[in-house]
Amino acid sequence: MPGILILWLTLSCGAAEVFPRCSQLGYRPDDPKSGIAFGSGALPGSFQILRAPDQKVVFSGKGLFVPEPWGGFTQHLVMDFSSFRKPGRYTLRIGGTQSLPFEIRENIYSSLPDQLLEFMRQQRCGHNPWLKADCHLQDGRTAFGPLTNGTSIDATGGWHDAADLLKYMITSGNATAQLLLAWQLGQGHVPFQDGCNGLGEPGPNGVPDILDEARWGLLWMLRMHPAPDQLYHQVADDRDHIGQRLPQNEVADYGWGKGGARVVYFADGKPQGLRQYQSESTGIANLAGRYAAAMGLAFQIWKDDPHQAIFARECLKAGREVYAMGRAREGVQQGNSYRAPYRYEESTWADDMEWGAAELFRATGEDAYLQDALRYARVAGSESWMGREQTRHYQFYPFMNLGHFRLYDLADPKTRRQLAGYYREGIERCQTAGKSNPYRMGAPFIWCSNNLLTALATQCLLLERMAGDHSDTLFAAQQRDWLLGRNPWGFSMFTGIGSIFPKDPHLMTMQITRRPVPGGLVDGPVYLRIFKSLKGVAITEPDPLAQFQGPAVYHDDMQDYSTNEPTMDGTASAILLWALCAR
Repeated sequence: MPGILILWLTLSCGAAEVFPRCSQLGYRPDDPKSGIAFGSGALPGSFQILRAPDQKVVFSGKGLFVPEPWGGFTQHLVMDFSSFRKPGRYTLRIGGTQSLPFEIRENIYSSLPDQLLEFMRQQRCGHNPWLKADCHLQDGRTAFGPLTNGTSIDATGGWHDAADLLKYMITSGNATAQLLLAWQLGQGHVPFQDGCNGLGEPGPNGVPDILDEARWGLLWMLRMHPAPDQLYHQVADDRDHIGQRLPQNEVADYGWGKGGARVVYFADGKPQGLRQYQSESTGIANLAGRYAAAMGLAFQIWKDDPHQAIFARECLKAGREVYAMGRAREGVQQGNSYRAPYRYEESTWADDMEWGAAELFRATGEDAYLQDALRYARVAGSESWMGREQTRHYQFYPFMNLGHFRLYDLADPKTRRQLAGYYREGIERCQTAGKSNPYRMGAPFIWCSNNLLTALATQCLLLERMAGDHSDTLFAAQQRDWLLGRNPWGFSMFTGIGSIFPKDPHLMTMQITRRPVPGGLVDGPVYLRIFKSLKGVAITEPDPLAQFQGPAVYHDDMQDYSTNEPTMDGTASAILLWALCAR
């Protein structure tokens, strides 16, 4: 199917094929706007914008040739039309070839947060409204921690992490906090919808769907903290990876029978593993900081709602308790594997404690939290994946430090300059990296490169808010538009968004039901060497995107879990990005 769609783009221009790429969604009138074209021969130096309904030329411009190659394509022409602001539906034409249609419209991004929430609901565990089924109601039985191994504990609910059916505090705490922050920052300019109830079923309940989804995450997080000094961090492990099935038809056996209870790992801050693969855990502050951030945000949002005040106070109490645990056990709790070596290898934690302390200060006004946030901000600095060519899997997670942004307006002028400087340093490293490719894509092509780009674009937009610095507006737009189709393959990286998007993702629910799942952000392209090194990865041959592969590869193929698997946390982070873009 991807091959058929690509043929639609490859109209001939003389004897040579030309491939124009731009955002398949579109642009706000005042946005930087550009497409990029490449081909098998010489490219024209000019381009036009055509009004889609009647093909009338409404804008003509000169392109800019950039020398950086991509795979077998050595010529690339950047077509900038930022000065064209008239709302409407258009295509770009270069030579005899036209791009896919796009819009110019003020509220072009406004509906995206709710569209992406459809994927989040499809990932729900416990009760899954997309499948109209309940699953994993026996979660779970403990490993490690103060209780005897195998003790029953209620770890139901939450979200399945990606295509598999595991649940992680590492990613779920971050996703929940980012959803809450998207709501808080998006009020007044994002028309958040109320189309579902708290169970995710169709029908309004008087609560915006984004808050319903965040509450689903909060309820699971509260269950994972059953006592003031206890926190659990992972449900299930790679014993899950035994083939396709719907979650309500679970057959994995964790020692308590097929389809029975699953293991729930306690966060003790020590290396863990039930077989030969051990994590390199050193503490729990990474989990605790994000947990506290989510709970602090929940209190801020619901404290004045008479119907939710008790829930808000419960969240704040849990946030305080888990934050104190993190403060006492600084370090990282990594994910656990069983048979395979792959796991979440997070190594940073000060950024999370900074974010948690900042949200708890906003919630309580207690100076001790502010002083902690300031101290952790200095420890975190600009440490990041940004500017690095390679990292371990999820080593620098979350992929941007939201603590710096949430602390900024609470800090003194000198500290504000430092916080903005940390953001600036990371962005500039990415700008340098982006000069190596014609798209100015600033992230390395490692696993979850789309998540990195989402974080990079978000960091640019937040720095603009913090310091009034607009110097990265174009760079942020280039990262944003890559996600929407301005890339070598001409694919939007969100299922169901745009004209050409992943239709064969590595997602069991979609593969089995043959129903489309809109809104999921797929992992994105990886270096060819990474693709070749992974176990269990293959693609259907011949590769319909072969001519567009270059330093990195992407495949719209269910068998490629490295580039075409949508993730829950990446999608949640993108909801925050689109809420910021909608301003």
